[in-house]
Amino acid sequence: MKNSLSLQSQHSDKVCLLLLFFLFVCTSVSAQQATIAGKVMETTHKPMGYANVLLLKAADSSLVKGTLSDESGAFLFEGIAVGRYRVVASMVGFGKSKAMEANVNAEAEALKLNPIVMSQSATALKEVVIEAQKPLIEQHLDKTVLNVQNSIVSAGNTALEVLEKAPGVVIDQNDNISMRGRQGVIVMVDGKPVPMSGSELANMLRGMSASSVEKIELITNPSAKYDAAGNSGIIDIRLKRDKSLGTNGTLSASYGQGRFAKSNQGVQLNHRTKKFNLFGSYNYVLRKDFNDLDIYRRFLDENGAFIGAYDQQNRFDFVFNNHSGRVGADYFLSPKTVLGVVASGFASDIDRGTNNRSSVINADGQAESSFVTGADVEHGRRNQAYNFNLKHTIDSLGSEITADVDYISYRNTDEQNFTTNYYNLSNEQIRDPYLLYGTLDGDLTIKSARADYRQPLAGIGGNLEAGLKSSLVTADNDLEFYDRSNGGNELDTDKSNHFLYDENINAAYVNANKKWKKTGLQLGLRLENTIAKGRQLTDGQKFDRNYTQLFPSAAVNYSLNKKHDLGMSVSRRINRPSYNQLNPFKNFLDPSTYSAGNPFLKPELSYSFELTHTLDQRFITKLSYSRTTDVMVQVLSPAEEGEKLVVQTFRNLASLDYYGLTVTAPFSIGNWFNSVNNGTLYYGHYKGFVADTDLSNGTPTFNLNSNNTIKLPNDWSAELVGVYRSREVYGFLEVDPLWFMSVGVQKQFWDRKASLKLNVSDVFYTNKANGYTALASYEENFYQRRDTQVATLSFNYRFGQAQSGPSRRRTGSAEEETRRAN
Repeated sequence: MKNSLSLQSQHSDKVCLLLLFFLFVCTSVSAQQATIAGKVMETTHKPMGYANVLLLKAADSSLVKGTLSDESGAFLFEGIAVGRYRVVASMVGFGKSKAMEANVNAEAEALKLNPIVMSQSATALKEVVIEAQKPLIEQHLDKTVLNVQNSIVSAGNTALEVLEKAPGVVIDQNDNISMRGRQGVIVMVDGKPVPMSGSELANMLRGMSASSVEKIELITNPSAKYDAAGNSGIIDIRLKRDKSLGTNGTLSASYGQGRFAKSNQGVQLNHRTKKFNLFGSYNYVLRKDFNDLDIYRRFLDENGAFIGAYDQQNRFDFVFNNHSGRVGADYFLSPKTVLGVVASGFASDIDRGTNNRSSVINADGQAESSFVTGADVEHGRRNQAYNFNLKHTIDSLGSEITADVDYISYRNTDEQNFTTNYYNLSNEQIRDPYLLYGTLDGDLTIKSARADYRQPLAGIGGNLEAGLKSSLVTADNDLEFYDRSNGGNELDTDKSNHFLYDENINAAYVNANKKWKKTGLQLGLRLENTIAKGRQLTDGQKFDRNYTQLFPSAAVNYSLNKKHDLGMSVSRRINRPSYNQLNPFKNFLDPSTYSAGNPFLKPELSYSFELTHTLDQRFITKLSYSRTTDVMVQVLSPAEEGEKLVVQTFRNLASLDYYGLTVTAPFSIGNWFNSVNNGTLYYGHYKGFVADTDLSNGTPTFNLNSNNTIKLPNDWSAELVGVYRSREVYGFLEVDPLWFMSVGVQKQFWDRKASLKLNVSDVFYTNKANGYTALASYEENFYQRRDTQVATLSFNYRFGQAQSGPSRRRTGSAEEETRRAN
């Protein structure tokens, strides 16, 4: 495969980036950022390590930054704007410290505060309760943070249901995830992309309890430090992690009832000393769900004349059994060096029952026959992952080296049994039943290593980051289908396949940032080389790709005055097909429909631009534009094998031009009511020629997400979430408007260590999808309902000590590869 980036565009990228770095270096004079430093002391001669230190605005005591004191009691706040501040410290067993005043009068000022001396208090446990908990949604210049652990309506839900309520996130009827109207999203868990895409990814998130999630970060324009994958940004699901010294834990359990029952149970344990940290967690999810999907399919000839149709009612029932666990340890070899190991895994079994009733319509629009397909499908998923990591701090300035080595293995087993009966209008059987049996055995292995270096540039008030990464991926998938219609077990060579895939990606990056009086600048460049080989053993088809590309990124922010801030970012990114999207296997739903991968699918490339305005550090407006080429879209079209046979696969369109406007407007009434409202207006214009159809399609779309929390007396609280989506377009697919609402109440007790939550999702049962697809020779209308109206009661209990300790990063090197697995 030829490199999709021409030599001319490579040269232009290099020249532009060199000019940007030249400007960066030339303007990096002796400007410095303001800092506030100090020490927390237990007595006048004994320092206090790992105390919570908060920097507050003097005017309203709102939080600016938070940190922990190190083992010597020292703390440091960097990048502080001119203004008046208060610094307070707290620790379990001690009273809240007296506030220290800090007045920053110049951008280059370095304030040194007097030591903060703590005093013991018998009522310290009550003193450290933070009344002003994190808001449900936080808006930053580069990302949106959804604090799931504070959400009432998320209790007892799955991670997928939480995502569906996140601002700007849409999950369509095929379980594809998009953000602000654009697909190609990377979904991560603790910095590692999850191992699936489409329905596989959705099923994995359905097996993840929301009680194990701390927060979700929506990152729209990542820096060069991240893998270049993901055209529309990153969704990073951060799991709960206790940072306290001593032995701590959390127990959670929930029961929900919609049409079917759902339950989640979990336990998290953490034991931390000053030298060791041991942690582990286990979650079990048992859920039963349904998916009712009505489809009317129209088939057309080459002149556009109607030649027949299928009127189908599909009923899918699912039972999810998911076990997931994680265990690890950190060893603080010295104050500067930490070694860590993490082992995790999950075992998921999904039983799917299918009942498909199809009425066959002739060219005159009259029903002439029908067929009914029943299916029992068992999906087995097994994963094990091992991570070894190192973090070494080189000097007191903060220079550090981090390294990760990952080994990840996935094992898939599917067993499928289909039985189709054919009837005339009198419901009499007109031919022998068709029996199809299939098995799929799949193995995927990911080996990855990376190293990162960070160097603070104190002389110019900036930072320099650089790193290397290499990954090796091997996949072996063997699919066998057998025709059992005649009582035998005859191999169907047209449906069976054996696909092998190997991939090697090597990357290097450099990222630099600097702050001036009112301006901040970040520049980055990432180089990635991709070598991929795939071959089908059944027919000998194969592909071989080797390409190297540059991915520049830049971001600048400027403070106009105390009320107005501006930010701008640009980047070039790639979205490679998932391993499942490349796999050419045929997965049948019934005799009229199958899905298959496309081994010749090209990666899509995009340039993105975003302009951000912030008013009063609260109201945020973002203007976005991106252009994507070789756009990957899911297409339903007539298959080549036979008449009225439909295949669902991914194909490349020529381009997508995206224009977006996002507005975030929070407001509050006193300290009892808080509301965060996020509105997105966008227009995406798709162009291309696929399935004999010339496409030029797009429509203005508006999405609204409103999250509202109410603080009630006696440790009661309530939450209401509303979502509205206007008509949307994804390539050939158009989806009608929909809206839904979720409500919940919470009661805290036992000194706020325990909570009981009751919520109802999709209160009015309006989260139902209507859509339409049109090609030159095929049209389809669909109507989908799922088990979304659910009442859930959940219980959560925290136990153990609560003395804060040092935090520890636990991500890994196999980030982008695991997202594309399966």
